Amino acid sequence: MTLQEYKFNYYLNLNINKPIILLLHGFMGNINEFNEAIKLLAEDFSYLTVDLPGHGKTQVLAGNQYYKIKPTAQAIINLLDELKIYKCFLVGYSMGGRLALYLALNFPERFYKVVLESASPGLPTATERLERIKLDTQIGRKLTRAFEKSDFAAFLSNWYNQPIFGDIKNHPEYDRMIESRLQNNPQELDKSLSFMGTGCQPPLWENLQYNTIPMLLLVGEYDQKFISINTEMAKMCEFAQIKIISNAAHNIHFENTLAFVENIKSFLSAAS
Repeated sequence: MTLQEYKFNYYLNLNINKPIILLLHGFMGNINEFNEAIKLLAEDFSYLTVDLPGHGKTQVLAGNQYYKIKPTAQAIINLLDELKIYKCFLVGYSMGGRLALYLALNFPERFYKVVLESASPGLPTATERLERIKLDTQIGRKLTRAFEKSDFAAFLSNWYNQPIFGDIKNHPEYDRMIESRLQNNPQELDKSLSFMGTGCQPPLWENLQYNTIPMLLLVGEYDQKFISINTEMAKMCEFAQIKIISNAAHNIHFENTLAFVENIKSFLSAAS
């Protein structure tokens, strides 16, 4: 596989004296997902951000199978090769965290350390995956209707009513975040959900025991679902440590940017 199947939209801020962080956004995010965190990280790090397939301005030029996690991961590696980035730090949020974990487990030689924010290794049983696919199909229909009715904003409002997002709608910058989400195409988001959703992802639970890369698992104190998932991940992965971030639910880097950045800086700068 080459990069011919994709036309990636990315931004690389490179300082040869600063190590590089690759940051992968979550579902409905885009290249601007980590902008506020980057303002603080840029003091010490170079950084690469990218619109993942189905998001932002990145285009999938081949079939729908190229929205899946395996070809997407290979395409990310190919992009790093093209940019002559042969080893870097890796940060992934939610969907981007699942992709980051897949990358770390399948291309461990390419990453020094990995930070997973509100991520998971997928669903362990076929029954759970099937139920999730059914749920995501329903969400996909809502995205299609939102596109047809030009009512994507209403979809987003309902989306952020989910309990895992805690009190995010009262955040002073919530409207700004929504404006960024509105830059996405609901039809493309549907493809991402259909082919790279949690139900479609090959489960990675059994692979965790073989990981040798230092990992920091960040979860928000109000996100009980992912506290439970990440606690189990840390038990299964010798090189993983979990940190619960106060005053945050699922979207830590948005809700408590300072704590997010402080934990990343401390983890990445510490001796392995």
